Amino acid sequence: MQQERLTSSEISNIWTHYIRETMAVCITKYMLKGIKDKEIYDFLQYALDLSFQHIDSLTELFKKEKFPIPKGFSKEDVNMDAPALFTDAYCLLYMHTMTMHGMQAYGLASSVSIRKDVRDFYGRCNQDTHDLYNKAIDLLSEKNLLEKPPLYATPEKPVFVPDFKYVTDVFGKKRKINTIEAGNIFFNLQKSYIAKSSFIAFKQVSRDSDVQRFLDKCINNKNKHIASFASMLLKEGLHSPRPFESEITNSTTAPFSEKLMLFHSGFFFAAAISYYGAAAVACMRADIAVLAEKAILDDLLVYGSFGKLMIEKNWIEQPPDADDRKVLEQ
Repeated sequence: MQQERLTSSEISNIWTHYIRETMAVCITKYMLKGIKDKEIYDFLQYALDLSFQHIDSLTELFKKEKFPIPKGFSKEDVNMDAPALFTDAYCLLYMHTMTMHGMQAYGLASSVSIRKDVRDFYGRCNQDTHDLYNKAIDLLSEKNLLEKPPLYATPEKPVFVPDFKYVTDVFGKKRKINTIEAGNIFFNLQKSYIAKSSFIAFKQVSRDSDVQRFLDKCINNKNKHIASFASMLLKEGLHSPRPFESEITNSTTAPFSEKLMLFHSGFFFAAAISYYGAAAVACMRADIAVLAEKAILDDLLVYGSFGKLMIEKNWIEQPPDADDRKVLEQ
């Protein structure tokens, strides 16, 4: 029986996944070299082993289809001799954030996959990342690094929204932020702090003036969004997650290529656009939804600059194209 051809969504997912997974290998291998805490080391080693397994499976899929394997990232993009740029705590916090991104990406990839081997692969990826996330939470808790979203009192009974003012009455005395809104704001802030500290670290070691200017734009963007969303929690007497800049060392030796640092920065913005979109839909107070929508527009502008710079530097691989029927007809 002839093997079904991969669909466009399956090709795009495994193609993107391969590039991002090779980036993850470079970052995790470098982090492992400087880790002193044995439990954090073992956790990152487990994450690295999963990345290698995923790359092997993706490579097998490409070969089965006689599909060219993307270049992605390799040993050329990491300097294993560079001093530690991140503390052990940051490496754990970073990996926790990346597992959250992974669970979202693999869930989406599963939902648009048709062929059984691809569905099975993303089912395993989902389980792998879920296990990794659980290990991250347990280890963060053990190391006293786990930050929980705000806690709310348990309601005595179900309550229905009285009228549309629950959504639109944002002037004067606003209603309290509900649990859905507080959770969205908190976790988006947490991801923003990880992204911002990564931008600061990358800018500290970058020697490319174009990349440095772009990273300045990234940092300013995150400062703006962090200030806006953190102030909302503060006004409600709710706590925000802590910043992570103190977990960046004073090293000025680049552990990663300019290409990898720029690509990773773009990844953070692509992920943020997705999460802000979910927040805009879920939040029922109009001013919070509008703020999330503004954040999306801000991020889209930065993401556009990212794409332009990647193309100018000849660092972006072209995604697979559809057949050009007009050419085939000639």
